[in-house]
Amino acid sequence: MSVESVFPRLESLLPRVTKPVQYVGGELNATVKDWDSTTVRWALMYPDAYEVGLPNQGVMILYEVLNEQPDVLAERTYAVWPDLEALMREHGVSQFTVDAHRPVGAFDLLGVSFSTELGYTNLLTALDLAGIPLHAGDRTGEHPLVIAGGHAAFNPEPIADFLDAAVLGDGEEAVLEITGLVRAWKAGGRPGGRDELLLRLAETGGVYVPRFYDVSYRDGGELAAVVPNRARVPDRVAKRTTMDLDAWPYPKQPLVPLAETVHERMSVEIFRGCTRGCRFCQAGMITRPVRERSIDGIGAMVHTGLEASGFDDVGLLSLSSADHSEIAEITKGLADRYEGTNTSLSLPSTRVDAFNIDLANELSRNGRRSGLTFAPEGGSERIRRVINKMVSEEDLIRTVSAAYASGWRQVKLYFMCGLPTETDDDVLQIATMAHEVIKAGREASGRKDIRCTISIGGFIPKPHTPFQWAAQADPSTVDNRLRKLRAAVNSDRGLGRNIGMRYHDGEPSLIEGLLSRGDRRVAKVIERVWRQGGRFDGWSEHFSYQRWVEAAAAELEPLGVSLAWYTTRERQVSETLPWDHLDSGLDKTWLWDDWQDALAAHELDDCRWTPCYDCGVCPAMGTDIQIGPTGRKLLPLTPV
Repeated sequence: MSVESVFPRLESLLPRVTKPVQYVGGELNATVKDWDSTTVRWALMYPDAYEVGLPNQGVMILYEVLNEQPDVLAERTYAVWPDLEALMREHGVSQFTVDAHRPVGAFDLLGVSFSTELGYTNLLTALDLAGIPLHAGDRTGEHPLVIAGGHAAFNPEPIADFLDAAVLGDGEEAVLEITGLVRAWKAGGRPGGRDELLLRLAETGGVYVPRFYDVSYRDGGELAAVVPNRARVPDRVAKRTTMDLDAWPYPKQPLVPLAETVHERMSVEIFRGCTRGCRFCQAGMITRPVRERSIDGIGAMVHTGLEASGFDDVGLLSLSSADHSEIAEITKGLADRYEGTNTSLSLPSTRVDAFNIDLANELSRNGRRSGLTFAPEGGSERIRRVINKMVSEEDLIRTVSAAYASGWRQVKLYFMCGLPTETDDDVLQIATMAHEVIKAGREASGRKDIRCTISIGGFIPKPHTPFQWAAQADPSTVDNRLRKLRAAVNSDRGLGRNIGMRYHDGEPSLIEGLLSRGDRRVAKVIERVWRQGGRFDGWSEHFSYQRWVEAAAAELEPLGVSLAWYTTRERQVSETLPWDHLDSGLDKTWLWDDWQDALAAHELDDCRWTPCYDCGVCPAMGTDIQIGPTGRKLLPLTPV
């Protein structure tokens, strides 16, 4: 049956909410298909506001991949702000897609991409507004399958009660395989109902269905085991990895937002994976092995994307973009191609040891010269050895001096606070480094108006990293060190006035730590917080630490565990971790050994250029690291 749009009822509510344009749809390159002409229908959700969710590359790629299938329909939905949520409840308007404003509850599948765990309460809001039971066990064949993806899906246990399934890793091929299974199941008359469909997904070995795994605990609160309860279900679920990125040149037609968003640019992912081995970095660990997009493929994607979107800024994205084996050829080729067009190129945060002024000049040749961003992560050389981020202060000073001498006036430096084995002195050395940057910049440029901004985030131990066993620093420790740091930065007023300082306090980080390393018992905390009004926990103006603390005490302490048990407690090698049955390709023994190397402040080199360290990924994937050089030059496809 056709599904009617909710827009006639929604439209009259929009003048009463902030930023109503974010709910109307109709963006350039959006797709609206006829409902009745399609067989499988996806609603794709990024569980945050439109301004954050629309530029998300993962959702944009899956949206296009699915809509290229003639009998498949994919539409997007985002979290609605509390003002619209209240009006929707008052007037009986369902959670809707922005493309055709169809009710989310009518779709076959609801795919939710979690970049951060702080979006979990927004998922519950969307389910409730859509009329979908919060708990997967209460859903029937009339409800969509709720499937999680994204980096947070590598430990979906805290939201297992709310999910029908989760997919680990890359989604391009996975969503098409899931679509094929749903298509065949529907064509066969839906045999066995919802349960049989989930079994068919689970037995592929690449889709995790929490209801088919039983969890048991020891008397001390530790996890005892997670075991399958169906014969057709594998003991472990493997991540999905798309190996040939050139075969998946998406997005071909980037969405162009109607409302202001956090990124106003056309982006191309130039490679996936990272082998730098930063021990805190979940993204670098779970996306191994490295897979580079070819120089030809990148050039074609930039050309196609700019033609389709009209953007004048191109982001060359990856976890460490300057590490692409042909980054010099890529940036020069693109700068040559678009010279005189005001098309600018940009890289995300860049490693000091992968940066050079020639690269920076190519990036800024045709467009705006913005500030440079580097991420030393730790203030002292000792703590940088612990986290395996080997950047010396001399390297940093040499790099920023060259930048200031070449005309740059602004440098941003990213750091973390609360790292394993960290002391007050490790953090205070951030101030020393910032002072030295200003002094070197003034000397190199001959000017006094240069700026340095230091941005500090709280460290959060993440699953599938060597730090998954680490104790998280409590908020009072983090906040105290940050106060001392601010005083140290301002201790020299002549230098301090040129140094900006931005930081996140320790309270949101602790809650993210609970959600990051939690197990299924944490679901009760999430639901309690949501029922008490928790929404948009990634936004400081909406986050309530007290609400989370009180909910954790009410739900966890009767079970013999606590907020501190999940966060500030160090794990032991013998402990079963909630995500041990989910295979990221990394060998757990290797992760533990690297954790011991961290405690001893021993660093490891990048395995792209050194012998293999036996992390386990390449044998598990039956592949190898894929890098250039191709030896090709990026020539213009057409005169620009």
